[in-house]
Amino acid sequence: MTLAPAGLNTGSHDLPVSPALDAHMATQWAPSPLPADLRVPGHDLFPGRRARLAAAFPGERLVIPAGRLKVRCNDLDYRFRPHSAYTWLTGLTGEDQADHVLVLEPTGEPVLYVHPRSPRSGGEFYRDRRYGEFWVGRRPDLAETAQLTGVRAEHLDDLGKLLTGSQPPTRVLAGVDPYVDETAGRPAPGSSDAELAAVLAELRLVKDQWEVGQLQLAVDHTVTGFEDVVRALPTALRHPRGERWIEGVFDLRARAEGNGTSYTTIAASGAHACVLHWIRNDGALDPNSLLLLDAGVETDTLYAADITRTLPLSGTFTPVQRQAYDLVLAAQSAGIAALRPGARYRDFHNAAMRVIAEGLADWGVLRIPAEQSLAEDNGLHRRYTLCGTGHMLGLDYHDCARARADRYLDGTLEEGMVLTVEPGLYLQPDDETLPLELRGLGIRIEDDLVITKDGAHLMSSALPRTAPDVESWMSTLLG
Repeated sequence: MTLAPAGLNTGSHDLPVSPALDAHMATQWAPSPLPADLRVPGHDLFPGRRARLAAAFPGERLVIPAGRLKVRCNDLDYRFRPHSAYTWLTGLTGEDQADHVLVLEPTGEPVLYVHPRSPRSGGEFYRDRRYGEFWVGRRPDLAETAQLTGVRAEHLDDLGKLLTGSQPPTRVLAGVDPYVDETAGRPAPGSSDAELAAVLAELRLVKDQWEVGQLQLAVDHTVTGFEDVVRALPTALRHPRGERWIEGVFDLRARAEGNGTSYTTIAASGAHACVLHWIRNDGALDPNSLLLLDAGVETDTLYAADITRTLPLSGTFTPVQRQAYDLVLAAQSAGIAALRPGARYRDFHNAAMRVIAEGLADWGVLRIPAEQSLAEDNGLHRRYTLCGTGHMLGLDYHDCARARADRYLDGTLEEGMVLTVEPGLYLQPDDETLPLELRGLGIRIEDDLVITKDGAHLMSSALPRTAPDVESWMSTLLG
């Protein structure tokens, strides 16, 4: 009996393979090529994107990895999602892209280094748990990869030779693939690598029409997921971990309609909503409390929606809940009104925070004038709101995070940028600066918008925002 061939990722509990079985497995397989007309979605857009990146670094080699697999429970890998920069430049999105690398040569020519489809010999196709076709599915071969993308494809085994020895000036999207970093001599990212990461993020700040369409698709599926959640509330309210039931209902829609969720769903009821990134989702639902649902669908092309609604589990806001909800809604409306080309990115946050500070002062919670709290050297109102009022949206739900401040946080808005506006109030249950009736309330209202020629378009307008509209919408869905 033979052991596993060298280099195969086989499990310790796999049975040995006899020479007879190995020989038998290598014969009588019918051809199964991919359709000759198959292309990545948005195929015609990617050459222009690569050209823009190459033009930013003339005469240099640029290395953009997809990333590597991570082991879970010894016997399988976590689901893989390629790095967004790799996807933005190639259109390749699948789990079969693990370990792959895009290289832009100094001439601007793109080359994809990939692990191609296993031949029906050598054992990998049926024995290798990590890469074998019978274990994890089919990968394109080299010719099919070129067909899909319009980019020349080479075997991944040739990448090491390319990245070592004498080579032209090279920048690496570092920190994505340890093998690439080590082979290219990147024990730590250098300034040239940081600049590449920044430029890649900045090129993605303004979305083209196809990208906006993909983002709208993500939003539309997310709206359907929120509707599913409301219909499921009677069952969730009876379950001892109703938050997790809600998470499962939304995640089913995300997986059925797209690649999955854009991020881990936040289903936070009662005081759990005061935890900004509550993802334990292990609590029961109290019909007298609110549910903060922060969730988004990621499309098959990996574009992300990011929407939050705060819903009364009884179907009707109490007077105190309504008071707090209306303040957050007013802040969000002020933030949305500040969106337009040429406006400073921080303007919409400042507009929303002014409303929050003034409201807290009117309630007597903020015991200094709102204007004083809004000063940069003060900010006492932030005890109750904590985070920024939005972020860019795209292939990542917090998109373009590596962009330099002068292009993003300290920059100005441009037509085609897509972002969220999401002010919130997080009134902690143990905060003794608050009256008892406000403690434990967490409210966030978040919508996705695209900057237009003269303002902004509310992409998530199909979901209600005002308290009466939320109540009416819930009543209709619950019958």
